Amino acid sequence: MWYNRLSEYLLKEGYVNNHICRCIFIKKSKIGFAIIAVYVDDLNLVGTLEELTKTTNYLKKEFEMKDLGKTKFCLSLQIEYFPNEVLLHES
Repeated sequence: MWYNRLSEYLLKEGYVNNHICRCIFIKKSKIGFAIIAVYVDDLNLVGTLEELTKTTNYLKKEFEMKDLGKTKFCLSLQIEYFPNEVLLHES
């Protein structure tokens, strides 16, 4: 039910559901892009600052959300951010 509600809401705003992985939604615009990865009831957002701001504001209109900042762990992967790169590793 949650996925269906979220999916309908995102498709209405112009997001495209990835045909290979149904948990990925992508939107491209003149100002940039946004990618939303859905995992159960969590969302990971990746994209350009302007499009991410629009995406976050759009989602907050419909859903109660908490911004937890940059993803540090996802599916047992540890994520570290550096000025010019991102490092993924697991123990």
